[in-house]
Amino acid sequence: MASAALLLPLLGAAPATAAQSSANSLQRAFAAAAAEYHVPQSVLLGVSYLQSRWDTHDGAPSVTGGYGPMHLTDARTALATAPHHSEGSEDARGDSARPALHPAVHPGGRIPSSGELPARLKTLPRAAELTGLSPEELRTDPAANIAGGAALLAAAQRSLGEPLSAGPAGWYGAVARFSGADDTATAAAFANDVYDVLRTGEERMTDAGGPVALAAQPDLAPRTAQLRGAGLRTVSAAGTECPATVSCEWIPAPYEQFGDNDYGNHDAADRPAAPGIKYIVVHDTEGRWEGVLNLVQDPTYVSWNYSLRSTDGHIAQHVKAKDVAWHAGNWYINSKSIGLEHEGFLAQPDSWYTEAMYRSSARLVTYLSAKYGIPLDRQHILGHDNVPGPTPAAVSGMHTDPGPYWDWRHYFELLGRPFTATARSGSGGLVTIRPDYTANQPVYTDCAVKGQPCAAHGSSEVRLYSAHDEKSALIKDVGDGSAPTTGVNDLSSRVSTGQQYAVADEWGDWTAIWYLGQKAWFKNPKDQPTAVPATGQVVTPKDGRASVPLYGRAYPEASAYPAGVPDQGLAPLPYTLPKGQTYVVGDKVPGEYYYAVTFSTGSHQVVVGGDQYYEIQYGHRVAFVRAADVKVTSSASSAF
Repeated sequence: MASAALLLPLLGAAPATAAQSSANSLQRAFAAAAAEYHVPQSVLLGVSYLQSRWDTHDGAPSVTGGYGPMHLTDARTALATAPHHSEGSEDARGDSARPALHPAVHPGGRIPSSGELPARLKTLPRAAELTGLSPEELRTDPAANIAGGAALLAAAQRSLGEPLSAGPAGWYGAVARFSGADDTATAAAFANDVYDVLRTGEERMTDAGGPVALAAQPDLAPRTAQLRGAGLRTVSAAGTECPATVSCEWIPAPYEQFGDNDYGNHDAADRPAAPGIKYIVVHDTEGRWEGVLNLVQDPTYVSWNYSLRSTDGHIAQHVKAKDVAWHAGNWYINSKSIGLEHEGFLAQPDSWYTEAMYRSSARLVTYLSAKYGIPLDRQHILGHDNVPGPTPAAVSGMHTDPGPYWDWRHYFELLGRPFTATARSGSGGLVTIRPDYTANQPVYTDCAVKGQPCAAHGSSEVRLYSAHDEKSALIKDVGDGSAPTTGVNDLSSRVSTGQQYAVADEWGDWTAIWYLGQKAWFKNPKDQPTAVPATGQVVTPKDGRASVPLYGRAYPEASAYPAGVPDQGLAPLPYTLPKGQTYVVGDKVPGEYYYAVTFSTGSHQVVVGGDQYYEIQYGHRVAFVRAADVKVTSSASSAF
């Protein structure tokens, strides 16, 4: 298929039309647009793959107002503005030794006028000028959209004084310009990714239901010197902690003192020496790039370590890894994690993330994992929605991003850690959740209108029921206290791709797992499985214990706190681990608390206790259990 893809007959010299937008003609639309605008078809396919993986998204915009397979941007029609940090009740700092850090009023800001928008957010109007096609056609008709992308590439090639040649090697500068980046490093990172795709080749079934393929060209060597004439600015990566394979700049979050011993917006530390770094937390911004950068530079509120831009994968670092950012709503997790904010919107299912951002994020996470010894699994690479409430009062207010539309399966493939079966069916005692993202489309509500269904869309998450019947009640989260719903922000009855659970029962095409202290069922048909068998370590209460308490943070015992450091207490969450149930172990850690309540670092210290904890996958979120309360066994020995 890949070899034949570049040999398809061309369809003449007219711009692509709506008649070509069916699933089976998407490949021909690339061929037609390439012929009309004299752009190598492979270049057009490679650029589109980096933007959308050839998906059409049924005409819905991306997180930055990009439309169609070529991600032509029309931000004035699509940008949402209110950041999620302004919503909800979560205390981003999550340290009960200090007053709760609740948001002040941080307006998302007006939608800027077209003249104020950067060029990368208004490529669709430019494509309309070049093609004569209407903005509506370019937004909604995939074939027209592809033609618009080809026209933009050709215009970029001409502006560089380069010929509209047949060979892809001479299009490096135009590809870099297509990214919309205004700096050399970001444009080069985007172009390098496109040429990596051209060298390796790709093929996939798109969301329109048809195949698209790109033949591999392993010996392709682009003319990278073209970038010198592109007229882009130079951005320094000085001060950043990023791999050389991404574009990165330093935009610091302020560590400033103000008012009556108030300061912000993070804490100085000496990580990984103390505290250690064990987690990476994936967030979405719920706001556009410029507004998010303004927010992280506000000394009175929150911070995170890195922001990632959707259009081109550009990265801004704000807090050094040695310091503690205020991002996850749980001080224990904050003190031991690095937070990544991805430009995006949880409750807009078709506000899709670009391949460029996924790849840039994966490279950053791979780099951080290697540097700090962070395992690449779902109990160390957490979504914000996997972070537990630190105390019972905090449970219901925890954030739920990046949500069900973040593609964890594809993300871990990019990390080089794909989720695969690690046991034979029925023998390992565990399952790894792994639905087909595109085909898996559970119904969610409350995206645009309360109580109304969200647009149908692929999802990383699988719904849980109280019995092996989709008409049975959803699993209830007793800690939240609310009746379970299908709301896009309701995590009570959902498991996510890559998470592992102990098998509790099976019934035909259904599998039951231990989840939130209950037997929870999900549909797992053999011809289209939503999970694969696995094996590993699990915990269960020690003999003689009917149940054991769970915690949202692994803090030291009272006797470990020295004079001058208040005991933080061990407040159990409103959950238990009952006798007869088993839960997957992620890590064994000592009780630890980083005391840092003043701007001056002289009083900062790490308190380490003698008690040990296991991190476990308890529900949608992780939890901690005292090692003294449980016994560890192999899941295979207790396989159902």
